[in-house]
Amino acid sequence: MKAAPFIGLLRLDTHFPRPVGDIGNANSFDFPVRTVVVRGATARAAVQGDTAALLAPFVRAARRQVDAGAVAIATSCGFLTPLQRSLAQAVPVPVATSALLQVAWLAPMLASGRRVGVLTIDAGSLRASHLEAVGAPADTPTVGLPRSGALASAIFGDRDRLDRARAQDEVLAAGRRLVSRHPEVGAIVLECTNLPPYGRALAQALRLPVFDASTLLGFLWMATGLARRPDTAR
Repeated sequence: MKAAPFIGLLRLDTHFPRPVGDIGNANSFDFPVRTVVVRGATARAAVQGDTAALLAPFVRAARRQVDAGAVAIATSCGFLTPLQRSLAQAVPVPVATSALLQVAWLAPMLASGRRVGVLTIDAGSLRASHLEAVGAPADTPTVGLPRSGALASAIFGDRDRLDRARAQDEVLAAGRRLVSRHPEVGAIVLECTNLPPYGRALAQALRLPVFDASTLLGFLWMATGLARRPDTAR
């Protein structure tokens, strides 16, 4: 019997807490998402290492997902944009490696003079090439979370505990810095797939639309056409 359609998620090899909203939490979505862990692909390797070295294991994982019935492929790290074209070439279904894809999509929707801004887990590691790989301007306004903060420490230290209150405070502070430095920002994209749990609070605090990995996967599900079929499993 053929498996019901689903989005295949290629997740980093991590163990830190993933609250609801995080792309790695099965309860974050109201459509089918199946996860495969790419062994050896740590947060540090994806964000601060040689991304090209991760291509082969991600291709193998993507092909396994497609063979199992995935109608689209996504990853759990926004820094994997250098793999976008190669991974898309490797499988016959749509591929979205990063929430950063939405930067270019959203730009024409904003009023003249307004821009899309980015919050990232590590501003020091986010290079122009990461943005350009998905069609985003190299000078996109960007602000990062503190490297020694609660969220970054949990992610890069792969810790088993996370102070969610502190993490949310860090996200809100970073968002305020972004719009203070770049008042032209009219929408925000959260690069990191661990930031969506704080996206609603950020949108309410700044009164700006916030897009993230969750909105990206929602688009993928809609784009397959399956979300409009009454017989699709939910």
